[in-house]
Amino acid sequence: MLLLSGLSLLFLGLCGAFAVLLPAFRQHRQARSRQALLAAFRATPAPMREVQLQEPFTERVLDPLIERFSAAGRRLTGRQRIERIRARLDLAGNPPGWDVDRVVGAKTLGLVTGALLGLSLPSLFGAGPRGMVITFSGLSALGWFGPAAWIYQVGYDRNELIRRELPDAIDLLTISVQAGLGFDAALAQVARSSEGPLAKELFRVLQEMQLGTGRGPALRALADRTDLEELRIFVAALLQADKFGIPIANVLRVQSAQLRVKRSQRAEEKAQQVPVKILFPLIFCILPALFIVVMGPAGIRIFEQFSGM
Repeated sequence: MLLLSGLSLLFLGLCGAFAVLLPAFRQHRQARSRQALLAAFRATPAPMREVQLQEPFTERVLDPLIERFSAAGRRLTGRQRIERIRARLDLAGNPPGWDVDRVVGAKTLGLVTGALLGLSLPSLFGAGPRGMVITFSGLSALGWFGPAAWIYQVGYDRNELIRRELPDAIDLLTISVQAGLGFDAALAQVARSSEGPLAKELFRVLQEMQLGTGRGPALRALADRTDLEELRIFVAALLQADKFGIPIANVLRVQSAQLRVKRSQRAEEKAQQVPVKILFPLIFCILPALFIVVMGPAGIRIFEQFSGM
């Protein structure tokens, strides 16, 4: 009886303490929420101008201008040219944030900006009509062809990276197939083990195959997106091996050997081009400085001797 009575008194005490503390806790919480609301109400929000100035310049100024000029650029650019731009974007790996409309808008904006600069700069420097025509034509052409040239350069650099990585990837693919993996599993192993644009393209091939595209169309799309002769030959050999039932390990071995030979031949070709490429820097930069260093003191002494006579 004493134990039960003690437990009952303890339970009643806890209930009473809870009943007393709960309203106080609620009042404290409500007071804090009111204070936070008043502080938020009294705080002056940042001006819209400061909020906009915190954004990057490209998102704040260039993107709206490009969007406005994209419609006019589509009128100036033909359908075939738009398809070429789309193909160039595919070759460049579709850089983030760049599509056909953005490229066309950038070309039109560059044309307008170059034309305005070509009309204003000659008048500032006092150039004549001929200088104005040359400046206007040059800056307008630079603004119009500049974005396309940049995309072409990005695609060229990307293709060179893929060409450089392709022999090692084919060697790894050959080793994986000879070790007992299937072609799809070996392709996934190569994509996981390598980096760069080639790995991204292999991952895209695997994704297309998982979505239901056949191996042949996925490999043909890979060859079309990269526009490399070595990769086209490799894809054609794989498709023929799949069509005629040739063991794919033998095809991979032959293709790997050919790619290694081509890589060594390309390195020899570049090494033979070095004397021709270094000729102009040697004539116009190195030899004049060498003549000044070697013949300069002698020329100064000869001048001093003849000037003293």
